[in-house]
Amino acid sequence: MAYAIVKAFLRLCFAIAFDIHYIGRENIPKDTPVIYASNHRTNADPPLVGCAVPRRHAFMAKEELFKSRFFGGLITWLGAFPVSRGKGDMGVIDKAVESLQEGRSLFIFPEGTRSKDGKVHKGHSGAALIAARSGKPIVPVGIVFGEKLKFRTKVTVKYGEPINPADYCEICDNPNTRQLVKLKNRYMADIKALAEGGQEAE
Repeated sequence: MAYAIVKAFLRLCFAIAFDIHYIGRENIPKDTPVIYASNHRTNADPPLVGCAVPRRHAFMAKEELFKSRFFGGLITWLGAFPVSRGKGDMGVIDKAVESLQEGRSLFIFPEGTRSKDGKVHKGHSGAALIAARSGKPIVPVGIVFGEKLKFRTKVTVKYGEPINPADYCEICDNPNTRQLVKLKNRYMADIKALAEGGQEAE
């Protein structure tokens, strides 16, 4: 109940702060948790993507954010778990798969860092590996706005059609690397098309 209230409050805050539009929510499967793979523009991206979609969520956050007891506790309650960037920590993959199995949807930003020019850059295969191990679909997401996010900026969050990992690789604990790359290329192409396709009306 408290989680739903927080989501509703965040959505209200975003509606006040920005001219925000959500497109493609009908693409989100209702009967299963999913992996939202999105481009990355700001620190506000997880709640921007998540406050308008169903289920509790989980997301990776850089370990530095957990140093503050208050903020670390808050984002942990909201579903965040720490990741050490650049260290290839397989424990993070295990935690992500566990979250999906527990019924939480997962947010991933495959670029690994925020884009400073608004373009979608090279992505990583983490979302593909998690999808292959969990069997959960990937929903590509494009967050679209101008150069900077400021008061009353027009923001469009676009959810693409879900991608079934079984169409690209075997669902198992040790999927084929070449197949994972094909899956990664698919969701990165979809993210790029959504994020760089303009802000059509809702």
